[in-house]
Order: sequence, then C-alpha cells, then structure tokens
Amino acid sequence: MYSSKSRFAGSSIAAALFIFSAFLYPAVLSAQTDSPAPSPQVSALEAQIQTGATAVEKKLIAWRRDIHQHPELGDFEKRTADLVARHLKALGLEVTTGVARTGVIGILKGGKAGKVVALRADMDALPVTEPEGLPFASKARGISQGKEVSLMHACGHDAHTAMLMATAEVLSGMKKDIPGTVMFIFQPAEEGSHTPGATTWGAKMMLEEGIFKKHKPDGVFGLHVMMGQPGEIFYKRGATTASSDILKIEVSGKGGHGGMPWSTLDPVPTAATIISGLQTVVSRKADLTASPAVISIGTIQGGTSQNIISESVEMTGTIRAYDEKLQKQLHENITRMATGIAAGSGQTAKVTITPNYPVTINDDKLAAEMMPVLRRVTNDKVSEALLQGASEDFSFYAKEVPGLFVFLGVTKKGEDPATAAPNHNPRFFVEESALIVGVRAMSSMAMNFLAARSK
Repeated sequence: MYSSKSRFAGSSIAAALFIFSAFLYPAVLSAQTDSPAPSPQVSALEAQIQTGATAVEKKLIAWRRDIHQHPELGDFEKRTADLVARHLKALGLEVTTGVARTGVIGILKGGKAGKVVALRADMDALPVTEPEGLPFASKARGISQGKEVSLMHACGHDAHTAMLMATAEVLSGMKKDIPGTVMFIFQPAEEGSHTPGATTWGAKMMLEEGIFKKHKPDGVFGLHVMMGQPGEIFYKRGATTASSDILKIEVSGKGGHGGMPWSTLDPVPTAATIISGLQTVVSRKADLTASPAVISIGTIQGGTSQNIISESVEMTGTIRAYDEKLQKQLHENITRMATGIAAGSGQTAKVTITPNYPVTINDDKLAAEMMPVLRRVTNDKVSEALLQGASEDFSFYAKEVPGLFVFLGVTKKGEDPATAAPNHNPRFFVEESALIVGVRAMSSMAMNFLAARSK
C-alpha cells in the first residue's frame, strides 16, 4: 500500500502533522447474518476450489518464501515477473509480459461462454532493511532515489503474488467448468516507480497501455494482507482506502548572517508557521462529520550551516482524503493558506500538489454479493473494517469497472494484532497458514462472480 514517505527519504529535519487519523487495524462494526445456502452448482465449484487450494498449498508457501528472499523495487520486478510468467505459461494460459515495464497478464479462457473477471496482485518490494531471523530473510539491495538501499517485502506483496499464482493453478484445473474468462493481473510498482524521471507507474500505467481494452472485465477483485487474526477477512463498502496526493511547499526568502536576522527574510519560521497553519485546513475548514482527512508533513529541508539564514525551505508531505470534493477543497485551502502566510512575511510560497492515487471505492452491490461467499470461505471469519489510512492504486481499476478490495489477516498465531508490527515496518510478519484462505477467497469470488452472470 502506497506511502509517500518512501518517496521523500533523507530529510535533515522531519516533522509530522497528523490532523485526523484513520485506524490501520480493522475493527468489527457489525455481526454477520446467516446467508442462504449456495446452489448445487456453486457448492460443487467451491468444493473443487477447496481441493485445489489444499493441493497447491506447499507450492504457495515455497513461492512466497522465494519471492520474499529476492525482493525487487517498483519497475524492476524482473525476476519476479519471470517466475510468474513461466508458471502461467506452464498452466497453458495466454500470457503477456512487459506490461507497464515489468507487469504480467495471464488470460484463462473457461470451457463455457460468459463474462470476464479480473484478479490483481502487486509484485514490488520496499526500500526497507529486514532484520535477521527468517531463514529466507532478504539480503537484496537496490537503487532508490539514487542511493543503494536494502530491500524487503515489508508490505506483503510477496504473499499477494504467491496467492495469485496459486489461484491461477487452482482455476486452471477447473478450466472446463469456468463460465467465462479470468484475467490475472500481476502488477508492478504499486508503491511507486523507481525508474528515474517516471511520471506514471503501476495500475495507472497498465490501464494506459490498454489491459482492459482487449479483455475488459465486468468486475475486478484485489486482496491485501495486513494485521489481523490469521485467516480472517476484512472489508468495507464504499470508500475503503484513502486518496494520496504528494504535497511540496517551497518557501523563498532572503538569506544572510544568523547574527543579523533583521537584514534577512528568514524562511524557517515562515515554514514553521505554515506547518501550524496546515492544522486549520482540516480542523477548521473540512466537515469532518462527513468525511475524514489527513495532511502530514514528512520532510523539511533548508539551510547549510548553523549561522547562516537560508534562502529557502522545502517541505514535502502527503494529503489523504476519502471524498473527491473534499480532496479538491483541501488542495485549494492549502495553497491559499501557505501563500498567504508567506506573503504576510514578505516571502513567497510555491505549492505543488501532485495527484497520486484516487480513493479506493468498493462497489456496494459487489460487496453484498461476495460477503456470503467470503463467509463460506473463512467459516464466518469476516468483519467489516474501518477506513484505512493508507492508499492503493487498485483504485484505478475500480474506477473503470466495479471492484472489491478486501483484507486478509496474517498476524502471527498467538500475537495480538493490535500490537503487531504493521505493513511497511521491518518486522511485519506474514502467517503463512493464512495464505490458503486468500487463495480460496480469490478463486471463489471469481467463480461465483462468473457463475452468477452465466444464467
């Protein structure tokens, strides 16, 4: 899940401005009610999925460990993509490689006519140093922001890729019974591009290259691992993960001697005042009873010596929202506030806001349709979740066709999910016994989706 912090590392001063926090750990909002028994046809399909998932579990875990030990940054998932492509070709799928630089698309055409459903997994890792402990811990290195860094699958994309590889094997074994087509999307660069000068990446780039034109799906599903009881699935209807915008504010003044500040226009206190002012953009301008929002400043850079007043200060941060109208309002108010504060000090502020990911919107009808399926898959271990403060470029797919993005709990057995290390933490842990649930969930959602539309 994308965090703009990883794109602005190495600041000389760091500041964080958290206005309204959304919980990363899902909480149960309502109990699930009993659902009607599935039709004999669906029951037979789900029985096949159960058998197939059990048969592939050992390979699933082996793939996950192999990918975990060899992480690759966004746009450089060459080894991972080759592993995926070889597997899909061995299953007899129609395979396209090199999509959005390193992405892989697999097409499984069922034995019966029908609609098209897409399943998506992301493949990229993060510039995080993994602690020792796992026998398959990463020792890989890569280049991020022009610097050599250690790499780790600290967000679980290794698990996502392995689960979708296993799902492809399960469903290819049921090919004659599939009423339609399944598209497997193995996506690069969900966490952002590491190609110098890249202006687009991940899901957006795959769509720009036309993956939905040849085989446009009627629905798309995605699954993300996170803290939670192992094997439990969490979901939310409507807005699910936040939009993500990259914020940069450059304050320009007049430099000079630190002992004679009256002869300067010092941008440092002006920048500090802007940081304080950002609080009011949310706390006094946004209607938080309608939708939450977050503005965080993650880096501040300015100055070269303790006795020199800098000419300028640059701040970078992130803007998160769950409503497009509020997102636009935040952009306008941030710009007005920052330029106004700078002007009041005889200085200038240049505000640059780069849209990154839109809000992930789960389709209400699709969520309602799939909840009975997920309850069967998990033996009723399904909970409705609170909003997620992170963002996801699955949102681009869900803007094109009805989408459903769910979460799978993978906290280590016996550990409290509320205190477990979260995604993007070097101690983030994946309970591998939960992964088979993800395979059953993705396979069952795809088959139920197609079966319901084949009548």
